[in-house]
Amino acid sequence: MTTLSRLNSVAVLTSISIVALSLASAATAGECPKDKVLTQPRDIGDHKNNLVTKKTLTVISLNGWRNLNDLNLRIRYFTIPVGGVVPTHEHSDRPSIVHILKGEIFEFNALCSVPILHKAGETTPEFGPNHAHWWENKGTEEVILTSSDIVETGQLDKPMPDM
Repeated sequence: MTTLSRLNSVAVLTSISIVALSLASAATAGECPKDKVLTQPRDIGDHKNNLVTKKTLTVISLNGWRNLNDLNLRIRYFTIPVGGVVPTHEHSDRPSIVHILKGEIFEFNALCSVPILHKAGETTPEFGPNHAHWWENKGTEEVILTSSDIVETGQLDKPMPDM
């Protein structure tokens, strides 16, 4: 192998490593600091929708797949302007994955004693007992995110504030 070939190989491997590391760090969402995690949920109040718009991008019925009935996989697109609030809601029976496309947004979670900052490029799972929260855009630009969830057919068109 020539010196030029080795240099090209090293450059390619370095580029791949940099991309992989940046994707790995971008895939990790803001989390509650370990010393701020609560064992009992706190009262986070009943915050209402403020300025948030959402659009359902697609829904796939899971009826009959692996003996699932009346469940759907749904993906939605949210726009949260500065000052916008995603209302208080919970995920004890509705698993969801949120991906932040643009901006920064704070999550106020019943199981964390401090707000959690989520930034563009991050993904966060939402599911489990006592997983209640609301979100607020306290930044200087609009936030755009997608939310993918599993939801019963009767809950597909449920309006906010129940998400």
